[in-house]
Amino acid sequence: MSGISGINRINTTSPYLYGHIASGNRLMSAANGASELAVTEKMKAQVTGYNIGTKNLGAGSNLLNTSDSALGSITDSLQRIRELALRASNTATMNNSNRAEIQKEINQLKQGIEQTATQSTYNGIHVLNGSQSNGIQLVTSGDGTSITVNNSVNSTLEALGIADFDITKNFDLQAIDDAISKVSGNRSTLGAQSNALEHAVNYNDYASVNLTSSQSRMGDTDIAKKVQELTHQQTLQNVSLMLQKRKMEQQGQKTSGLFLFQ
Repeated sequence: MSGISGINRINTTSPYLYGHIASGNRLMSAANGASELAVTEKMKAQVTGYNIGTKNLGAGSNLLNTSDSALGSITDSLQRIRELALRASNTATMNNSNRAEIQKEINQLKQGIEQTATQSTYNGIHVLNGSQSNGIQLVTSGDGTSITVNNSVNSTLEALGIADFDITKNFDLQAIDDAISKVSGNRSTLGAQSNALEHAVNYNDYASVNLTSSQSRMGDTDIAKKVQELTHQQTLQNVSLMLQKRKMEQQGQKTSGLFLFQ
């Protein structure tokens, strides 16, 4: 019976080795190392947190790009308004009728600015109408760390101070210059926030790679070692089977001898 018992022990051990080799995971259960399993599971959760944080930061980057693109369009319109206002201010070539015609184009440009400011959205979030006074929170990792972006960006005509701009009444170029300065300031802020997101993504990637490497060193199977163990067990199993077979043959011969003797 000892031979059969040895075979059974080998048979119950081999499936675990096959599992370790097939999965590449040395810590398939707490029995393989309770403390190590707890540490690797914590590392795994941290890696997941960093990876999700990177996705959140990517969405934030897209949001900032959308905002900046819309602000670029507003800047172009403001520059055109300034150009028209300068032309209209030339009293030698422009009369009230000419200015009225120019104002029509300015009104169209103002309407376009207002439409861009009030209708620019990212995933349903308005990004240029001032509604995000507290900014948009982007969770950057599993521990709840966050970055605030797109806070207090307002590019409506009222916020820019040109809702009543009319060259048929005055030539307040300073109002246009101030509006251009405000939009430029918003774009600079968004640019700085975009750089902050890029640094956060780089940190997440670095942290994720290092944690994954540590987790791998602690939890991955040493394939060569496990294959060697499996080969050793298979050899023992073959030897045990051979010995068991020989023992049974010898017992059979003894039994046959007894029958002949009788």
